[in-house]
Amino acid sequence: MNKIEVNNIQDLSKVINCVKEKNKHIVILSGTLGSGKTTFVKEFVKSMNIQDEVNSPTFSIQNIYGNIYHYDLYNKTIEDFIRLGMLEEFEKEGYHFIEWGEDIEKFLIQFGFEYLKIEIKLEDNKRIFNCIN
Repeated sequence: MNKIEVNNIQDLSKVINCVKEKNKHIVILSGTLGSGKTTFVKEFVKSMNIQDEVNSPTFSIQNIYGNIYHYDLYNKTIEDFIRLGMLEEFEKEGYHFIEWGEDIEKFLIQFGFEYLKIEIKLEDNKRIFNCIN
């Protein structure tokens, strides 16, 4: 587990490096509302030299920026996600970031997908990102 302290937007580069070094292309982002999940995805997209505008896919369930797939399960159940065929999306080449995806972990394991989990905790005026294999 890598524990990374983030005090400003520039510090997210350390978390981006963690994702790239782990070489797992499915990433579950876990944290409370406003913890920085979408902001992290925005910075990751920038790091890949993709100029798309990044927004939370809360109501659309999925946004795509080049070969970066961004999901949000806040308003959907796992059953909804599977019924919509979203599990098959993970077979596409690229990075897949899942906000509020804690409940999908058992399905990822069941179907043989490797993933990285990033837990984001708020502490005072900083955030702690834990990259967990």
